[in-house]
Amino acid sequence: MTEADRSPVPTNRTARPVAARMSALARLPVFFALQGRRVVLAGGSEAASWKAELLSAAGAEVEVLAPAPCEDLLALAAAPPDGPVRLVARDWTPADLDGATLAIGAMDEDEEGARFAAAARAAGVPVNVVDKPAFCDFAFGAIVNRSPLVVGISTDGAAPVFGQAVRAKIEAVIPQGFRHWAEAARNWRPLVSALGLSHHGRRRFWERFTARALEAPEAEPAPALRDDLLARAEFERGAAGRGSVALVGAGPGDPELLTLKAVRVLQSADVVLYDDLVAPAVLDVARREARKMLVGKTGYKPSCKQDDINALMVSLATQGKRVVRLKGGDPMVFGRAGEEIAAARAAGIPVEVVPGISAAQGAAGRLAVSLTHRDHARRLQFVTAHARDGRLPRDLDWSALTDPAATTVVYMPQRTWAELATQAIAAGLDPATPAIAVFSATRPEERQVPATVGTLAPALERAVAEGAGGPCLILFGHAIGEAAAFAGELEREALAALA
Repeated sequence: MTEADRSPVPTNRTARPVAARMSALARLPVFFALQGRRVVLAGGSEAASWKAELLSAAGAEVEVLAPAPCEDLLALAAAPPDGPVRLVARDWTPADLDGATLAIGAMDEDEEGARFAAAARAAGVPVNVVDKPAFCDFAFGAIVNRSPLVVGISTDGAAPVFGQAVRAKIEAVIPQGFRHWAEAARNWRPLVSALGLSHHGRRRFWERFTARALEAPEAEPAPALRDDLLARAEFERGAAGRGSVALVGAGPGDPELLTLKAVRVLQSADVVLYDDLVAPAVLDVARREARKMLVGKTGYKPSCKQDDINALMVSLATQGKRVVRLKGGDPMVFGRAGEEIAAARAAGIPVEVVPGISAAQGAAGRLAVSLTHRDHARRLQFVTAHARDGRLPRDLDWSALTDPAATTVVYMPQRTWAELATQAIAAGLDPATPAIAVFSATRPEERQVPATVGTLAPALERAVAEGAGGPCLILFGHAIGEAAAFAGELEREALAALA
């Protein structure tokens, strides 16, 4: 049992690791170390020449068996990119495969491909027959080369053109200078190992290294940087057992709305404590090895007590874990972040906050509406319709809520909206004020429910009965009038189409 397994878990048992860390893979991506190793390639075509060049670039000693090699192969043998390419002017035999690291066949006929694959497997050699996946133990994917940083892309043979398009996208976003940073990492690794750092200490070193690489990808990693990073790692060695807490905004649901810093922190986490409102696609961004635990902060459902979440978070961090407390939207907007920050500080645990795109911002973006439109709003206000007891808060400022020049965003409104609207109208809010409810903003299942303050309550009930779900918030005010009218028009068109 690990230390993490001994951590206290909230007593209602809603905190639990995610059952499956990753979905099924069509292929296992692996990278063969071929430097100085013999690889047999049968065939003399241009396809064989491309594979021979790739293998030589990886440092393999390539033995090409072909009675009549093409011109490209002859030129390649004369000037290989790295490992030697030796041409043998004859057909292959099963004995040629003995002791080979890999076997590559480039032949047109299925019968010969099947025979080559069978001979390779009999010799215990992984085999690939070009363009014949039925005879392959492994596949060559599209490659992005920033060696020693290498990215491989596979579609399992289903869509090679699509794979090439993905490669082009990755090529565009990975700077050429990354090859220098990857080479520096290889050269500096023995120095880092010599410090005798803990696992966490080593990871902190490489995280700082990576941050500098991302800041200046085209710069040459200088000896001064190496010395500075090593000195910081050695200085912190005494505190290597101390963990940390990061409160991270998961945004409203669309993983592409995560900030770059949120992605970086998630990918360095040991444990992710997440709320039920966090979209599954966001969890996929986290470090695969991280332990992911649902801590059950769900509206109107059984939930972990906040004190239990605080205790679990602090306990894990005390064990030296990097704990990410992942919250929907922005952690500082109706996320009870203050209590978690106080708990971490009281325990002497370093804590940081990574802001996120709020649910209000996500909804406004999807509605294409300016919440602070200068013709309609002089003020933007966020309120919660959910007090500690689950009821409408008793201390709402009704004069602010009835201000015709304000745009109001109501969080957690589903159970109490009817009461809020009734009291706001009684306090002077025009019932014809445009209003719209947004479920699961920015997610594929997003649902918009346009109405007015006076008519939204029954519309909200109908939407829920029809299956609308997920996080909900309500926006009202004259600034959103055009967006609500447009959403209503779309909804009417959709209903007419169904009829």
